[in-house]
Amino acid sequence: MEQIGNVKVLFIAGFGPIVREAAASRKLYSQTLGIHFKEENDGYLHTEALKGANTFALWPLSQAAQSCFGKDSWPDEIPPPQAWLELDVDSVEKVTAELESQGYRMLVKNKKEPWGQIVSRFLAPEGLLLGITFTPSMREEA
Repeated sequence: MEQIGNVKVLFIAGFGPIVREAAASRKLYSQTLGIHFKEENDGYLHTEALKGANTFALWPLSQAAQSCFGKDSWPDEIPPPQAWLELDVDSVEKVTAELESQGYRMLVKNKKEPWGQIVSRFLAPEGLLLGITFTPSMREEA
């Protein structure tokens, strides 16, 4: 990574949503998606067991809208997300069906992107644009 000035970012040390409704977020990430967290006394949930981000990107809202809705503008009736997170899974279709059975509204469902990724997206309780993905290019051996 190129160093600019006196700053050199080495890697993403952590990422996670800022939760307003702890019970709803815990249900989604822990119970539905099966992420095992350690819990601190103050209710802070964390894990160091998930592998790190393969991509860190500044995704324009117009492109997120295009991916979710097929147009360049985010619908006024849906709060725009402040960040995005994609979780790669073995079967996007199975996880999507499970999420829908628990009442999550998919914005895009089992869509195959031009680069081969399969994705379903929805807004998590804290407003994060959450993608459930299968990304072949990130699974291939180097």
